[in-house]
Amino acid sequence: MTQEPGPFDFQLLATAPSGARAGVLRTPHGDVPTPIFMPVGTRASVKALAVSDLVAADARIILGNSYHLFLRPGAEVIGQAGGLAAFNGWNRPTLTDSGGFQVVSLAKLRRIEDEGVTFRSHLDGTQHQFTPESVVRLNRNLAPDIVMPLDVPPMPGSSPADIQRANRLTVEWARRAQAEFVRTEGTQVTGKPQALFGIAQGGLEEAARRESAAALVDLDLPGYAAGGLSFGEDKDLTREMLQVTLDALPKDRPRYLMGMGIPEDLIDGVRRGVDMFDCVLPTRNARNGQALTSRGPVNLRLERWARDFGPLDPDCGCETCTGYTRAYLRHLEKTGEMLGARLVSLHNVHFYLDLVRRMRGAILDGTFEDFRANALALLAEGS
Repeated sequence: MTQEPGPFDFQLLATAPSGARAGVLRTPHGDVPTPIFMPVGTRASVKALAVSDLVAADARIILGNSYHLFLRPGAEVIGQAGGLAAFNGWNRPTLTDSGGFQVVSLAKLRRIEDEGVTFRSHLDGTQHQFTPESVVRLNRNLAPDIVMPLDVPPMPGSSPADIQRANRLTVEWARRAQAEFVRTEGTQVTGKPQALFGIAQGGLEEAARRESAAALVDLDLPGYAAGGLSFGEDKDLTREMLQVTLDALPKDRPRYLMGMGIPEDLIDGVRRGVDMFDCVLPTRNARNGQALTSRGPVNLRLERWARDFGPLDPDCGCETCTGYTRAYLRHLEKTGEMLGARLVSLHNVHFYLDLVRRMRGAILDGTFEDFRANALALLAEGS
């Protein structure tokens, strides 16, 4: 008798010789084809884009951030609305980051202890303690499909002792989060099941990476992430450490690379077997006048585009590329018109989603290596 899939189920459909994988992640809010890029909606909004924009780009899953949503508007407000999917009108899957990134980005405003992390709000200076248990309870109100536990990414340049402490806390907090997750099952405001993933850390030390991943695998979680690899370290070393982590993670679970990156990072990550990506780059760069295209980045502030009446990216079929010229987009950027940020954000997100969609198709039809070589050659044209 065939067992029916549960509310969370990951199925691999094809694997390329390099390790690149195509699959499907099933969630209560819908299926997610993998590999997938997840636009970042830190405060329950992907900056400059409406839900209709994201649907038009065929985004399948977006991110929220537990720390920022805790501060504004507050988990109680979102809970009363019926969870994130009801609050922001996004009725597809959502994943929430725990606040672990803020352990690094807000280093001057936080204190790490064995119990958890005490943050001083960047908004008003008030103090708040995040523990593995409180983050789980917070996410019962936020009600994303996938919850990331509170973790400790080692600071760039950390000593071996600091990396070991970060590893110890990350694993201990994952165990505590898992116990609280079990204890609070059924209290999520939507009534829909949620999944708790694990985050492997270890800095840039091979042994520490293996140790962190192995300890988390022992918890038998439904998915795993490689964390702490997006802080600007040497690219070759970062990718080597990613491979160490992936090699230690189970092949039958979704594997998520947190916070990276540029299009070349997505292509390299997929080649190594990453299933899920997120990064603020598409919308952040768009707000600063940079389009990310199949032929490399385009700085729309440059004079060279003032009389260029061609499309932003000739290989892109998004609203921006089919309806507007580089000259017009440069005009919007130079004059500070809000439409410019929206149109370039729309393009950048569409480009990333189309890139992973085409990689998935190439894996399924056995042409991934050819696709990878062609895509990297095109990207190099603009470098």
